[in-house]
Amino acid sequence: MPVEKPKPEPAKLLAHWMDWEKGTVPPGQTLADLKRGGLRDLLEALAEADEPAPESGGSAKG
Repeated sequence: MPVEKPKPEPAKLLAHWMDWEKGTVPPGQTLADLKRGGLRDLLEALAEADEPAPESGGSAKG
């Protein structure tokens, strides 16, 4: 049975980022935390939501 990945938690991802900005965590650890936290999944979902909807065939211009 495959293991389900948990949904990304934006607040946790932001906390990891802020720790890096404060200098309390090295960049490599930050990247690992962001990866484990699902940053890619979150960014992919945002990118999909930002894509324009396909046009519906005809042109409304006249």
